[in-house]
Amino acid sequence: MTESKISLTHLLGLEGVSAADIQVLIDTGFTFREVLDRPIKKVPTLTGINVVNLFFENSTRTRISFELAEKRLSAEVTNFSAASSSLSKGEGLKDTIRNLHAMKMDAVVMRHPVSGAAQQLSSYVDAVVINAGDGTHEHPTQALLDIMSLQERFGRVAGLKIGIIGDVAHSRVALSNIFGLQTLGAEVSVCGPGHLLPPHLSDLGVSIIPDVDDLLSWADAINVLRIQRERMGVGLIPSVREYRNGYGITNERLARHKGELVVLHPGPINRGVEIDSDVADGDQAIILDQVLNGVAVRMSILYHLLSAKGAA
Repeated sequence: MTESKISLTHLLGLEGVSAADIQVLIDTGFTFREVLDRPIKKVPTLTGINVVNLFFENSTRTRISFELAEKRLSAEVTNFSAASSSLSKGEGLKDTIRNLHAMKMDAVVMRHPVSGAAQQLSSYVDAVVINAGDGTHEHPTQALLDIMSLQERFGRVAGLKIGIIGDVAHSRVALSNIFGLQTLGAEVSVCGPGHLLPPHLSDLGVSIIPDVDDLLSWADAINVLRIQRERMGVGLIPSVREYRNGYGITNERLARHKGELVVLHPGPINRGVEIDSDVADGDQAIILDQVLNGVAVRMSILYHLLSAKGAA
């Protein structure tokens, strides 16, 4: 295993995380990819370590990916359901966390609908905290697996032109990708309906390319964000058909642009809305690579954070 260390105590987001730390996490992720390719995919690295998965929002991919990563490292895993917890009986988050902490957990992986919840959690417990998505703030592990997948495909991140398409304003995936990609030297542009682009993008050094075809001509790779159907009731987009016509990634649209364009999607996919099935399942898409790299990079994160704490 790599001897490189990271300077992080928790992983709350990618804002302010150094390029060196990001690269160590990705490089170690590639090492764990080799473990996942073995007939026996388990290592004893975190034997005796207790990890609690606290998911206050529904999740399938992220929760299962973390659980697989934890079990591949031989950690003891406890899954916490907010719906069946004392929170549903009126108990506050702080008391719930302190009770769980009294059970001697070493690490907490938390997804929460409120931005800043992971930061707040880190002040309550003497345990490693990993942000699995907080509100519309950040989703750092998703960004790390996206960046790892890009490095795997291109052999580098520096100098790449990456387009992010869709509802950027409500996307924690987009924000973490912007921070991580720019830190490693990539150039980022976004495209989407004007009311779904946050006003502070220029402060982040991100350019806006209003026309999706112009973005496709410019980019080396695109990250296609999920259209959040649950938000459609408040009129974020006029209709699925109109969104698809304006911003949907189709083979017909891709065929108008020369060269290979790599396509990413954080999932879950709304097929026929932001991306068509023949694109999502085509050779240009690396969506399944993202899934596998997600387990590997989360193994890397757990390994480094718990090693830095002296638990491993």
